[in-house]
Amino acid sequence: MWLALETSSDRASVAVGHPGQVLSEVSLEGARRHAGALPRLIDEALGQAGVELSVLEAVVLGDGPGSFTGLRVGAAVAKALVRSHGMSFHTTPALAAIAWAAAPLPEERVLAVVNALRGEVYAAEYRFPEGRLEVLQEPTVWLPERLLADCPVPDVLCGIVPEGLAERLAEWQSGRHPRTVRGVATAGALLALAARRDGVTMVADPAGWEPRYGRPAEAQAKWERDHGQKLPDSPGHLS
Repeated sequence: MWLALETSSDRASVAVGHPGQVLSEVSLEGARRHAGALPRLIDEALGQAGVELSVLEAVVLGDGPGSFTGLRVGAAVAKALVRSHGMSFHTTPALAAIAWAAAPLPEERVLAVVNALRGEVYAAEYRFPEGRLEVLQEPTVWLPERLLADCPVPDVLCGIVPEGLAERLAEWQSGRHPRTVRGVATAGALLALAARRDGVTMVADPAGWEPRYGRPAEAQAKWERDHGQKLPDSPGHLS
């Protein structure tokens, strides 16, 4: 039995089930409410599934990029559960969960995009051939014009982007318009990915692991601007 936690966006969601099977899923809107609400959501999902916390074998977490606060909350809760209950710990990018939720055909190229603020987007591209996850483009921060210029036209464009930006992203260089699907990452999608080869990654050192935030938090960004270098041991940058 697995527990799935997704806190990278304004919607926190928790699911209980097996890889490829959701027994229960609950969610809550509002990133500022994640910290106080996540333990309650876990209890609620366990109750709906009719299982005890002690029977869980693994936890899978959406590891970003996304909300710095949300990702910190999810990581802290996941690590605490792994440490106290001896579960295995697995992660997968939130963008992969968004791509999966768009219900693509196996051969379709799916570009998942979310708002990165400052006029940029986080984007990653995937395919879902039979039984596995294929990564075509790792999660990266893009200026929209560079994304349009450098990325092939996808078959599916999914996620949530700022108003006005979606229209620009849909106007690809070839004039071909991808199918668009609006959505966010969900805990249920994490369980679906756990059933696919290469869909999730097992974390060998949960205590030392940090989410891929996508970009530094404001305090870290200010330190780096002031000092002209990256903060040592910083997890905030996507490579």
